[in-house]
Amino acid sequence: MSYQFRAIEEYWRNFYALPDRQKELVREKWEKFKVNPFDPSLGTHKIHGLSARAKHTIYSVVIEGNLRVLFRIDGNVITTLDVGTHTLYQ
Repeated sequence: MSYQFRAIEEYWRNFYALPDRQKELVREKWEKFKVNPFDPSLGTHKIHGLSARAKHTIYSVVIEGNLRVLFRIDGNVITTLDVGTHTLYQ
């Protein structure tokens, strides 16, 4: 499937607050993500509790260790919601 991508302001605010090394890791993963958001190397998985609260399926991509990117899919549009640690899941 061919996706369109967008990101909300909160994602960009938190992305630019990351240390340079982590920003570079996010950019590297983004290259794989654009091709296939469910590439096994991304560790993409559903966040069940957050999805229930949002009433929409929310996914997480593993960047490294505790660093994650949250996103949702609406048809062929992927919206990146946030980047940060597991505290995003709360």
